[in-house]
Amino acid sequence: MKIQLENAGMRAVIDTMGAELTSLVRDEREYLWQGDPGIWDQHSPLLFPYVGRFTEGHYQLYGVKYPMTIHGFAAHSEFKIGQQSGDAVILCLTDTEKTREIYPFCFQLKVTYQLSPEGVTTSYEVENRSETTMFFGIGGHPGFRVPMDENTDFDDYYLDFHQKHPPTRVGHTAACFLSGEDRDFPLKKDRYLPLAHDLFDDDAIVLKNVSRKVSIVSEKTDRRVTMEFPQMPYLGIWHCPKTEAPYVCIEPWTSLPSRQDVIEEISVKSDLIHLEPKDTYRNGWTVTIE
Repeated sequence: MKIQLENAGMRAVIDTMGAELTSLVRDEREYLWQGDPGIWDQHSPLLFPYVGRFTEGHYQLYGVKYPMTIHGFAAHSEFKIGQQSGDAVILCLTDTEKTREIYPFCFQLKVTYQLSPEGVTTSYEVENRSETTMFFGIGGHPGFRVPMDENTDFDDYYLDFHQKHPPTRVGHTAACFLSGEDRDFPLKKDRYLPLAHDLFDDDAIVLKNVSRKVSIVSEKTDRRVTMEFPQMPYLGIWHCPKTEAPYVCIEPWTSLPSRQDVIEEISVKSDLIHLEPKDTYRNGWTVTIE
């Protein structure tokens, strides 16, 4: 089911399947990638209860092995509408017998979309309804149209991190697992990353120790998209490898994928969120369009 939110400046569409933002329009211009089955057919999938891949598609919990597909199951789950108004909606996902077969926790996940005059805030709320500690990761994966203006090209754009700093690139293997070989990731003038399609020939760029605010900018247009993710320690930057795909994903994450050739025991994976019984975890991110 598609839900449309609208205010004086913005319009958004959210699909109850996956609680996915599928359209973000300001002044009748679409800013979200609209999908292409030949490139990438999603828009802004929700990553939960894991970000990235598990080695051999499995993890362990206290020695018991469970299957889990890339980025978890939330993006392929039907959410229920909790509350809805003209410019906001709360969507809810609760554990089922099917989810407990692959993820043995009782939980409720709420995703809230709230329009502002210039953008949208996506808020996550996870409640642990189990009697044991719950382990999970969560993140966003929105794809933004680049170029944003008909008179510009993809490589006219760059990412502005809003402050000078030296981020670290998280090392990944060719199969997109952690390699353990992190390295410095220099930015132009310690702040900017020029976009080019071949940046993504080896898949995503994943950063840590990175600014929690980033904008997609070009000197050839006044249009820009800014993402802020104050409580997300990792940032993925991606488009479909070895293509000239006209979009870029800006992905705030709370955790990282599996190590190469290691079946992870998630109870000791330090980057995952450890949520105690009956506790609630909150996080989120905001998109502003100028």
